[in-house]
Amino acid sequence: MKKTLSHLMTILAIVLSVYLIRTFVLTPISIDGDSMEPTLHNRDFLMMERLSYYIDEPERFDIVVFQATKQKDYIKRVIGLPGDTIEYKDNQLYINGTEKQEYFLTDPNAFTNDFTVNDIEPGHESIPNGYYLVLGDNRSNSTDSRTIGLVPKERIMGRAFLRYWPLDNFNIVR
Repeated sequence: MKKTLSHLMTILAIVLSVYLIRTFVLTPISIDGDSMEPTLHNRDFLMMERLSYYIDEPERFDIVVFQATKQKDYIKRVIGLPGDTIEYKDNQLYINGTEKQEYFLTDPNAFTNDFTVNDIEPGHESIPNGYYLVLGDNRSNSTDSRTIGLVPKERIMGRAFLRYWPLDNFNIVR
């Protein structure tokens, strides 16, 4: 009886540990669609870590998972941070008036239509506190801040950091 209780407590501790880790630390996610190509592909499997955003803020060019609707989570890249002025002009990103290179856009035919923060959030020249501008890497086929608006920090669930499937693409996500 004592041994059975001990085994039961061990199993309970393991189940609780797995639940806590999966809920608060690491969560597997899958890519549904091609909005993040060429960086991530449809049916890639990733690990999302949640801890860093409990203690710190998302950084520019992080790939984040956020709740887009009650039924759907999206994965996109952070382009604009709170307080930033963002402008795309002639397929070039300008942050706070300074030209920025987007190292992850490798397709020479990729094109981002011109826009500013004011086009996304009328009446705002810069991104309000607590909000982020997110875009898919496949700019011509992505539902992102240009469509759904700026993303509030409380809807950002975590940062994608590891692709584990398919195995031949196993890598740290950047």
